[in-house]
Amino acid sequence: LNVLNPKRKTPNSFFCTIQRCQVPMARFVRCLRRTLCSTSSPSIPYRNPRIGLPSTQNPVLLISRKCLSSGSYVSEMQKSAFQGNILRLIRNEIDYELDHSPPLQPPNTFGPFTVDERPGEQWISLKRNFKEKEDIKIEATMFDKSVPTSKSTSTEPEYILHITFIVNISKGGAAEALEIMCSAWPDTIEISNLCVRKGSKSSPSSYGGPEFEELDDQLQDALYQFLEERGISNELAVFLHQYMKNKGKGEYVRWMESIKSYVEQK
Repeated sequence: LNVLNPKRKTPNSFFCTIQRCQVPMARFVRCLRRTLCSTSSPSIPYRNPRIGLPSTQNPVLLISRKCLSSGSYVSEMQKSAFQGNILRLIRNEIDYELDHSPPLQPPNTFGPFTVDERPGEQWISLKRNFKEKEDIKIEATMFDKSVPTSKSTSTEPEYILHITFIVNISKGGAAEALEIMCSAWPDTIEISNLCVRKGSKSSPSSYGGPEFEELDDQLQDALYQFLEERGISNELAVFLHQYMKNKGKGEYVRWMESIKSYVEQK
């Protein structure tokens, strides 16, 4: 039958051939799958998940953080060195002033006046009572300007210092007060102008009178005598210049001490 009908053998041999080919094909597919799996995903994560898993942190950020931390450390070192240098210079300046020209203890009286140093301010106050009728208050600035002397030259300049002080005279606690503005030169005083102040309600635009030099000469002399009777004379000018020279030293050292205390704060 096989000889007479060879077509019956063909299907059997074809199926056998397919079956024989399916075995290596299946092996090939399995090998291909293993190859694809091994190349598509790294093998390290399966051996050590802690090492192989991708990191969520950007390595650039990690480097930047390291740079920032090292930069901050350097910045702190520079800041510390800068502060240390400032403190050293300030201490040297304070020591120099205290060693070479230390400020003296300021007097608290001048004649019948009591003196208020007013530490840390550019003013001092002097007060007294005159004949139990007048309350006299003087407020004087530190040196506020300088004027070249007649001997001053371009190569050897010479200056004299100027102090402004205001005399306020009130009677029996009255609201009105006589106010006299003066200049204190090294050995003399000068009246600039005077007016009557009506307490704190006085308008800044109110008429303040003429300049003192425009007044009659006899009236000028009488006003100088009026001040001298109350202890305001050329001796006061000498006292103010000596006092302010010493106060300037003390205020400078006090200022340096405040700067040093601030820099030392952390």
